Amino acid sequence: MLNRRHLRVKVLQSLYAYFQSKDGGTAVSEKELLTAVDRIFDLYLYLLLTFDELKALGTRRIEDAKKKMRPREEDLNPNTKFIDNQFISILGNHPELRACSEDRKVNWVGDEDQEMLRKMYLGLLESETYFEFMNNESKGFEEDRAFAIAVFKSEIANFPLLYDFFEEKSIHWMDDIDLACSMVVKTLKNFNEEGPNQILPLYKDKEDEVDFIRQLLRKTISMDAENEKLIDDLTSNWELDRIAKMDVILMKMAITELQVFNNIPTKVTLNEYIEISKFYSTPKSNGFINGVLDKAIGRLDKEGLIKKVGRGLKE
Repeated sequence: MLNRRHLRVKVLQSLYAYFQSKDGGTAVSEKELLTAVDRIFDLYLYLLLTFDELKALGTRRIEDAKKKMRPREEDLNPNTKFIDNQFISILGNHPELRACSEDRKVNWVGDEDQEMLRKMYLGLLESETYFEFMNNESKGFEEDRAFAIAVFKSEIANFPLLYDFFEEKSIHWMDDIDLACSMVVKTLKNFNEEGPNQILPLYKDKEDEVDFIRQLLRKTISMDAENEKLIDDLTSNWELDRIAKMDVILMKMAITELQVFNNIPTKVTLNEYIEISKFYSTPKSNGFINGVLDKAIGRLDKEGLIKKVGRGLKE
């Protein structure tokens, strides 16, 4: 499920695009933001669907081997432990997964998609994880689930061609893939033999989270002039156009959040944007942003512009 930090990152990406062009206006940026967040669920579905595709490739390989002109003993009596995996069968036949995939038109149909999966499957056949699973005597649902989780972590989530595929689908999915992978692992761990098993929702609380990103985007744009003036005042030794654009946007978002969201502790806001800056800006940005935001908090608090509801929220 989405967390607030990832939601802030999605808003950051939308604001960066907005301030680069400003062609479409706030409404267009908001629509694109909501679409980008929603599509993370497609990424999650694609990853879940890889298991059934790999099983289908395994089944086809066994069937083709039996049709050889001179089949060997292992062709006629193959090890079917992989294609008989109980866990992968339950996941592949999951009604909610099938319904969501069909509704959102998420599938691995197409020659290029199948070729990429074929290469993934060939890599799986050469892996230590596959060899150990196919050659041990352990059986049962728990063994099958442990194998599926291990395969996902080692062979699916880290497959380079899969990253190329996702990058072509969406330029933002490279920032989303870690979250989607964590959702997949959590889903796999929660599945059990008896059921009912559920596909994870994208949002913990959709109404609340959608409102958060909408307000953060809208208010950061509408408060842009005053936020820019404040940052300019607090960085008197720097010309604003010399500060990295990403740093400026992060500070604008933080200053907006401090004033608009009265239920988010001041310390949480400060820490979140410093952490985000470590991944999305220059190596020294976090220290610079920390210093500017500390000054901003002091000034805004003195002017009565930070109004938090609840004990300890200003800390």
